[in-house]
Amino acid sequence: MSALVAAAPGVYVREAGAEVIKSARMPQFIIPTIILPPAFYALFALGMGNGDVEMATRTLATFGVFAVMGPALFGFGANVAGERENGQLELKRLSPMPAGAHIAAKLVATIVFSVVAFAIIYCLAIFAGVDLSPIQWATLTSVHVIAVLPFALIGLGFGYRLGQKGAIAIANIVFLAMAVMGGLWMPIAVLPEVIQTIAWALPSYHLGELALMAAGQSDAANFWLHAGPLALITLAAAIFAWTGQGRHAA
Repeated sequence: MSALVAAAPGVYVREAGAEVIKSARMPQFIIPTIILPPAFYALFALGMGNGDVEMATRTLATFGVFAVMGPALFGFGANVAGERENGQLELKRLSPMPAGAHIAAKLVATIVFSVVAFAIIYCLAIFAGVDLSPIQWATLTSVHVIAVLPFALIGLGFGYRLGQKGAIAIANIVFLAMAVMGGLWMPIAVLPEVIQTIAWALPSYHLGELALMAAGQSDAANFWLHAGPLALITLAAAIFAWTGQGRHAA
C-alpha cells in the first residue's frame, strides 16, 4: 500500500503527459480549439479594428475566455464520451490508478492547450498595441486559467451522459451559444434584452466581465456582482458532473 501511495505522484504526471500527447495528435481537436480563437481575434481586433486599441483590449479579455471554452468543452465532453463508449473509462476505474488521476490529467491537458490558445491571442494583442501593466497581465491570465473549470465541469457532465456523437453535437451548440449570448464576440449591450437576461445564467458572461475588469475595461466595483453568480454556476456544474459520474460508476 505504501509503495502505491509513493508512486501516485508519478502516475498523475505520466497520465497528464499521455493526455497531452493524445490530444495533440488529434487535428479535429487542435484546429478548432487552438487555431479558431486567435484567428477570430485577429479578424475582429486587427482586421476590423482599424487600429482601435481599446477595442483590441476589450476583445483580448473576452476572446481569452472564448479560447478556453473549446478545449474544456470538447476535451472533457467528446473525449470522455468516447472513452466511456470504448470501455477505457471502465478499464481505468478497475485499474490501481489513483482516484481522480484520469480527470486531473484531462484538466492539465485542457489548461495546456488553453494557455497555448490565449498566449497566441496575447501576442496578437501586443502587436495590435494593447498595453497592460504586469499586474493586469497577471490578473487577466489568472481569470483565463480559472475559466477552464466551469466549462470543463459542464463538458464532463455531458461526457458521462451522452454518446460521443451526441456529446460533440451538444458541445458545439453550447460552445457557440455561450460565446454569442455571453457577450464574448460583441458587447452584451447590443444584444436583445431577452439574451441579456439569459446571459446572467451563463459562465461565459461573468468570466468575460471579470476579464474586462482585469484588463481595466470595466468597473472593478462590480466584482462580486459577477464572481458570486459564477461561483453558483460552477457549483451547479460540479453537481451536474458528479451526478453524471455517479450514473456511469453505477
